[in-house]
Amino acid sequence: MMLSWGFVQLLKIDNFNSMIAKATDSKLKFPYIFLIKVLLVIGLFYIKNNHVELIQSSTLRPQIFEGLFTFLIPSIILSMIRFFVVTIYNARHKQRLIRGNFVIGVSRLTAVLNAVFAIIAIMIAFGINPKDFITSLTIVAMAIAVLFRDYITNMISGLIIMFSEQLNVGDRIKVGEHRGRIVDITFANLVLQDEEDDIIMVPNNLVFTATFMNLSAHQSSLFTVRFELPLQASLHVEELEETLRVSLTTHPNLSNDPEDFQLRIMEVGKDFVRYKIDLHAISNSNRMHKKLENEILREVLKFERQYLKSS
Repeated sequence: MMLSWGFVQLLKIDNFNSMIAKATDSKLKFPYIFLIKVLLVIGLFYIKNNHVELIQSSTLRPQIFEGLFTFLIPSIILSMIRFFVVTIYNARHKQRLIRGNFVIGVSRLTAVLNAVFAIIAIMIAFGINPKDFITSLTIVAMAIAVLFRDYITNMISGLIIMFSEQLNVGDRIKVGEHRGRIVDITFANLVLQDEEDDIIMVPNNLVFTATFMNLSAHQSSLFTVRFELPLQASLHVEELEETLRVSLTTHPNLSNDPEDFQLRIMEVGKDFVRYKIDLHAISNSNRMHKKLENEILREVLKFERQYLKSS
């Protein structure tokens, strides 16, 4: 039996939904790392207050303790700030279907600041004064900034996108020649998934230097379902159209107007026929559209299986 394009498309929908769920998952998990940091700080304070001789027995150990405190305490404060900010944000935007940008931005910014404090802590642990080190490398830092200019501007552009309302995870956009849905936003790239299920990395700078279209900015109740059937099953397209019409015109989430149902032949190949259905939902929710598309493709698969078995 031929593997229909509809089945592949069904898998794409499930895969896309899972990627969106991961990208926009703003629920805070149990803070194991945070608790470990707190326990480490408590342990270090205990050793510092009750075993001073252990710390002062070597010239290296006080520096290590100071370096650990330099990293752990700011990191704990950052984690607490992130927790409260994300919690307040989720409470205010809990009615929105997809809104992961702000949470992504806060998480990525927290990771960068943690990395900065970790570098400073390593310097202190080895007896290097961070201020003197940075001052002595001013010229080198300028050269590094020139060499990594594109990456730095990409990071800044990524932060602007994360904390702005222009683009959101789940939006369908067109940037230059690339078109797809945003599944993730990093400091370097926008991660898009196109209609062929390919992953496209678009540099953040391109969003600001090239013309881009946010195709989801003005959501519509109209959506399209595309599928493919082998020629053998396409001989019974009238039965398929009638079956879909009966089930879809009575669907609670779709328009009841029979004229809104349009099954069109898009392409006739050597051993397949591609179709397109334009439908109107009762909502402009992308998530509902994907759910309805999933249901329709399942009906198409049942129809294909029925006629291929009978033949």
